[in-house]
Order: sequence, then C-alpha cells, then structure tokens
Amino acid sequence: MKPLYTNFEQIETDLRRFDLERKIAWEELKLIKTEFKEDFRPYNWVEPIIKGASKYGVFMLLRKLFTKR
Repeated sequence: MKPLYTNFEQIETDLRRFDLERKIAWEELKLIKTEFKEDFRPYNWVEPIIKGASKYGVFMLLRKLFTKR
C-alpha cells in the first residue's frame, strides 16, 4: 500500500530517509565483506592449527610417559 502524500515536503523527507537507509545498508555490506576477508587470511588459520597440534603433542607426550612405566 502506497503512502498518500499531501505535499512535496513529505516526499522529499521520505526520499532522504530512503537514501540514508540505502547508504547505511551499503556500509554494512562493506563491513561484512572486510570481516569475511579477514577470517579467511592464512594467518587466521595457522594459529588455531598450531594450538591444536601443541595440545595434541602434550597429550601424546603425557600418554607415552604414563604408559611406558
């Protein structure tokens, strides 16, 4: 349902509001794109892999110490 406008001032107000909403949405999309790029950088993948490998290594070391004796 279309709003009924009584003057051009109301139309201009709505147009300004829609333009601002569009600009806000565009900036949010750019922010999401940047966050997505940062999440897939190799550095962000290497750190968790190293942490996981070190935890696994400590577990295996403890296991060898306790099972050999």
